[in-house]
Amino acid sequence: MNLTYQEKIKKASQLIKNSNYTVAFTGAGISTESGIPDFRSPGGLWQRFRIVTYQEFIYDRQAREEFWRMKKELIHHLTNAKPNNAHIALAELEKKGFIKHVITQNIDGLHQMAGSKSVIELHGNQRGAICLDCEKLYKMDEILKMLEEQLNLRCYDCGGIIKPTVVFFGEPMPEKELIMAQQIANQCDLMLVIGTSLQVEPAASIPRIAHTRGAKLIFINKAETDWDWMAEIVFYGSASQVLKDIAI
Repeated sequence: MNLTYQEKIKKASQLIKNSNYTVAFTGAGISTESGIPDFRSPGGLWQRFRIVTYQEFIYDRQAREEFWRMKKELIHHLTNAKPNNAHIALAELEKKGFIKHVITQNIDGLHQMAGSKSVIELHGNQRGAICLDCEKLYKMDEILKMLEEQLNLRCYDCGGIIKPTVVFFGEPMPEKELIMAQQIANQCDLMLVIGTSLQVEPAASIPRIAHTRGAKLIFINKAETDWDWMAEIVFYGSASQVLKDIAI
């Protein structure tokens, strides 16, 4: 039976109210309304810049410079972005005790800015960078100053390659965060899957783990995904609007 939008909103609210362990799993689509470009959508960064893998970043100066050229543009979006109503709604649901954790593929920190306390960042964050040799940490404002002069960033102390604290393609995900997310997926009974096409592994496996363990899923995306069949309810549209309407 096809439900109307209002019927789906009512059902989603009831599922959240009746759940003992609800978590959210978020991707780039939740942050587009904050002005952060979606990497994969038409006009996204991957259409204008090629993907630089971890190995390329380490061994190829041109690849590093291409990455930092893209990063320079992205940093501008990230530093000016503010949480939108979707981030705020999830923080409010956590504050009221309806959501236990937010597991995110995003690096923008907008969940924390909105007030979410328990955020598991699967792909790192954009708050800084690290020297791969001496492990000296750099804040993002230091990186921005360095990028004004050159794109091949080197450590001031040892001359080593500086890498942002984000996970590259081909780089292992942070083990602690991945294990934590997998444990949560095994325990939850409801997962809100928001703004993700579930194409990037192994992060994309988290909702599948929850589904396999018997959790119900609510999908909120602007477009269809190959995994919509797993969901109890699927919303196609603005995450800000849907979560605002669900408001408990």
